[in-house]
Amino acid sequence: MLRRGVHGAEPVITSDLCSVGKFGIVTSHTSCITLDGEAMKEDGEVGTFQPEETHESRSSSKSFALRWKHENLRQMALIAIFSIALAIMILLVVYGQAGKQISLVIDGKAQVVETRTGMLQEMLEEQSITVSPHDKVSMPINGAITDGDRIVIERAVPVKITADGDTKTLYTTDSSVQDVIKQSGIEVANHDKVYPALGTAIKADMKIRVVRVTKHTVDVKQPIAYKVVKTADPSLFRGDNRVVVNGKEGTLVQHIEKVFQDGELVSKKMVGKTIANNRVDKVIAIGTKAKPVVKEPEVQLVSAKTSSSKATTTNSTKTSASGSKVITVSGTSFKYSKVLKNVSMTAYSSEEPGIGTKTASGTRVTEGRTIAVDPKVIPIGWWVYIEGLGFRRAEDTGGAIKGNKIDVYYDSVKHALNFGRKKGKTVYVIGPVKPEAN
Repeated sequence: MLRRGVHGAEPVITSDLCSVGKFGIVTSHTSCITLDGEAMKEDGEVGTFQPEETHESRSSSKSFALRWKHENLRQMALIAIFSIALAIMILLVVYGQAGKQISLVIDGKAQVVETRTGMLQEMLEEQSITVSPHDKVSMPINGAITDGDRIVIERAVPVKITADGDTKTLYTTDSSVQDVIKQSGIEVANHDKVYPALGTAIKADMKIRVVRVTKHTVDVKQPIAYKVVKTADPSLFRGDNRVVVNGKEGTLVQHIEKVFQDGELVSKKMVGKTIANNRVDKVIAIGTKAKPVVKEPEVQLVSAKTSSSKATTTNSTKTSASGSKVITVSGTSFKYSKVLKNVSMTAYSSEEPGIGTKTASGTRVTEGRTIAVDPKVIPIGWWVYIEGLGFRRAEDTGGAIKGNKIDVYYDSVKHALNFGRKKGKTVYVIGPVKPEAN
């Protein structure tokens, strides 16, 4: 509602706002008018009606200004923060979309990749590079990338590991067999073996085998053969022997180490030995007393062509009155019943497996005396003279001893092997009594 001024002048409505938000009315004189119930003062010079400033109006204006400032300051702060954040995001997007050069190393082969993506996974998809869960990547697959980054990808390869009877496939990026064994969690003891060697480089589809090695030591008892000791006894006649001490075998304990690989025996060796029982050597007294010799009349062989009284006698062979032939060897003359030509000889020992110390005739084998013969050729118990070897007694037999074959006994298997096989020997079959020296 607009009211006219007191002096009849036309009020002029201005567009200026007063401090209380009311319109002023311009007149030519300064006076106070009432506009919408408000007291107004007329400005005489410009003819403008202004609200009359009172204490109440000034207080209302200040309260309004403070209230408006308080309510809008918070909104202005929020708008400013939002604007800054938006600007940062825009800058990041713009920077992220900028071109980047990434150094990409796959299984040791390096290449430079240009991309505008911001994430590693996006770049790999852009380059059609797949990464399996077992592969090793130098940074998180969902991580952000920047220009100049170096990304290393190590491809995992499958290997097969066999241990303790079980085979499993393992995907690994390790470089050596030792690293793969450690990754698998398989424990390898000091004696165990790994094929291929621990330092071997890993290849795809490689087969690795862990062999369990165990060692056990066992005790094996072996007999110790006694020796035969011969001593001269002047109280006995030559050819008479007497056992003074009976021999007894000893016991040798061998410590044998057996090596097993995955439960199978692969080797064994002796790592030590001890003597449980000592042997007792056999002592034989050999008679040295000379026997009285009864000489038989001999007939000299005379040449039929000589008519004179001279007679030619053989140096080594004579014929006795009874018809037996006589031969003298190394100062010993003896009669023999027959001669065996082209006799083949071998040797044997009680140290060989399956060979005992008791002969077929019941005597104990004795080196320097016992031989094995064919009883159809040489009777058991008879003495013979073997060319180049000496006197021997037929006391034993053998399955392979047939015809003109003789097997000579030795205590040591080494000596028996050294004897070998001899052929073309001459053997004189004497009889049950050993000849005496002349």
